[in-house]
This record gives sequence, structure tokens and C-alpha cells, in this order.
Amino acid sequence: MIELYTFGTGNGKRASVILEECGLAYNVHKVDLAKGEQMSPEFRRINPLGVIPAIVDSDGPGGKPLTLTQSGAIALYAAEKSGRFLPRDPVARLKVMEWLMHAVTDAAPTTGFIFQSGLLPEKPVAVLDKFKGRLLGFLKTVDAHLANHEYLAGELSIADFALYTSAVTAKHLLGPQFTGFANVDRWMAALAARPGVARGMQVPA
Repeated sequence: MIELYTFGTGNGKRASVILEECGLAYNVHKVDLAKGEQMSPEFRRINPLGVIPAIVDSDGPGGKPLTLTQSGAIALYAAEKSGRFLPRDPVARLKVMEWLMHAVTDAAPTTGFIFQSGLLPEKPVAVLDKFKGRLLGFLKTVDAHLANHEYLAGELSIADFALYTSAVTAKHLLGPQFTGFANVDRWMAALAARPGVARGMQVPA
């Protein structure tokens, strides 16, 4: 059984969406970031960095327990364990990796910076505008790509689930600026209609 330690952020929901879609059974442990629970000694024994999400799988590779952090690593592990959403063909697999890396190293950090900066007493307006422009640039690139592809890497993959949670966050953060992305909107609607995605987006309850 997989134990998922998470909170209601884009990174946290990325893990629960992918676990749901891969059909892997898991228990949810809410780590309340607002209360600083991620820095508790109990959680830092699981992830010394004090960040979510993290999983502990009692039935890891070779039947041995596995502790794993970072939403991208969890996505890859879930895909490998379930045999779903990660093609075996080397080229197709690399295209999924490419888009997965965009989700977790470009889109997610940018949305995270905008969100965290918005909480500061003195908001760095110029810096916020710069990162919002960066995020809009990402969305334009993804929208142009999706004009000719149903999903990011051709077929539905963990890359779609990984970027979806950041796109949901981006839509919330950008408000009226999130406009003119018809292909992204179509792609988001298709993912939102999936039962696994819908369930994962409600975690933690």
C-alpha cells in the first residue's frame, strides 16, 4: 500500500491525480503547510527537505519498502509500477519525459513563485509581472503545440497529468489574463472530465 503525504497545492495534487489515474491504491496523510506540519520531525524523517508530496510504498521494487519525494519522480514511479501512461518506445518515452520536465521544472516553479510572492506584505510588482509574462509565454507555447496534438506527447501520458495541475493553478493566478488559449482550454476540459483526475484533484479532502 502506498502512503501519500500531501497538501492541496498543484504539486500535491499532481501526485494524487497520477496515483488515481494509474489505479494504485493509497492512503492520504494531510500535511498542513499553513500550520508548518511539513517541518515536523515526523514528516522530515520521510522528507528531510520538508516539502510535499512524498510517498512511502510498503511494496516497492523487489517487495521492499520505498520512500520517494518530488512529484515528477512519483509520477515516473507510478507509471512504471502500473505499466500505464509511459510508452516503452524510446522516442515516444523521451517526448513524455520532455513534457514532464517542462511541467515540473518550468511551469510548476513559476506558478509557485507567483503564488508565494502574492502572499508577501510588500508585493514585488515588477518581479510578479515578469513571472506572469513567463507563465503566459509557456501557455502560448503549449497552446500552439496542442493545436496539432490531442495530448502533449501524442498519446495521453503522465506529462498531461503533471502539467494539468499547474495549468489549473495558472488559470486561478492569471485570472482575466488567462485568455486566448483555446487549445489549452480544450485539453484541460478533456482531462477534467476524467474520473481519476477529478478524484485526484479533491485530495486531500
